[in-house]
Amino acid sequence: MPGTTPGSEPGAAPGTVLLLAASPAGRGRLVDAASVLPVLAAVPPAVLSGTDTANVVELADPLEPQAVLTRLRAAATAPGPLTLYVVGQLLLDRRQRLPHLALARTTPTTVRYTAFPWHWFRDELRLRPPGGTTLILDLHADQETWQTLGIAQPPGSPGSPGSPGPPGSEPAPPMLPPALDSGRDTAVYGRIAPPPSRPRRTVGEPAYMKAVGALLRSGRRPPDEELHRQALVRAAAEGAYPGFVLARRGTGPVPGNPHTVITEAVRSGRHADAHALAAQHEQSAALAHGPASEEALHWAEVRADLAMLAGDAALSCHIWLAVAAARLNTGQAADASSVETAVDRAHHQWGRIGDPVRACELGPALAELRSRVPGRREGALDHVRRQLSQLQTQN
Repeated sequence: MPGTTPGSEPGAAPGTVLLLAASPAGRGRLVDAASVLPVLAAVPPAVLSGTDTANVVELADPLEPQAVLTRLRAAATAPGPLTLYVVGQLLLDRRQRLPHLALARTTPTTVRYTAFPWHWFRDELRLRPPGGTTLILDLHADQETWQTLGIAQPPGSPGSPGSPGPPGSEPAPPMLPPALDSGRDTAVYGRIAPPPSRPRRTVGEPAYMKAVGALLRSGRRPPDEELHRQALVRAAAEGAYPGFVLARRGTGPVPGNPHTVITEAVRSGRHADAHALAAQHEQSAALAHGPASEEALHWAEVRADLAMLAGDAALSCHIWLAVAAARLNTGQAADASSVETAVDRAHHQWGRIGDPVRACELGPALAELRSRVPGRREGALDHVRRQLSQLQTQN
């Protein structure tokens, strides 16, 4: 993300900012996430984004993961730079032990159904143009989550990777826990606060993000790495240990990179060219690695997303159904995140098909997959069956 004068080209797309602050309302609450929103809201949108103009969307203690997904999906399709400020608490679901961002209704036993799966960030941001997406995070973890993420530093240690050391010293090299991967082209800066060493009567503060907000209120937007470093120093000066520091640069546009070329084609409205290029790479991957390989399925998923962006819901649904079936046929579990994502997206696109005949054709395959992959939303299979019955009656 540039500093104070980015996006100055004539006709440059405005930036998009998503402010997401979420934490559970019950006794397991570790951080008062929403307390940082007044600080960030006082910053001009252009400074939050690092662009000349920007649109800001704020989510304060949202209740439903689908509501967060809807806002994230809309933000991810915006043409200009995207910056996400995320403050909250990480919890693990009991079935797959995957990290989720806890929402207002989340409890330790309902994580899978009431929290926001972290891998949804990666899924929604994967078609973003290289160099166009930044995540700024202030996350808090309980002891179980801290250990599962593979963080080796003792809770509360001031010497964790990337944290500021004595003057003149080099910080330890930063890293990113694999479970928090947010996409290869996404820049990530922030920290994971350690679990409290003993039970406390008050919830913690998002000290890092408040420091970010205080720095930005000056009206100057430094480059991401400088902003990150200054926020760590400011938070530490106020007595907040950084915990585990997150710092990873996003990749910039690479000439000739197929994802870059596809993104440029979509942004210029050449959807057919983008889809054809993705199909070529899928065919090459299938020949080299097999049609059900991760390499081939990746490009199939890209094609499904491209069809969605082009407004062809039927084609997008059809491809997602094929991807889900391929993953199940290779032995992936019905509750694997990649399988659930494929079926959920097929279901979503099916609901957007305007041609009732085409919807009737795809409905039985979706119903069959939904019977095997019920997903996280209650009543998904019943919804498909009910809608399909109505379509069949009308036709």
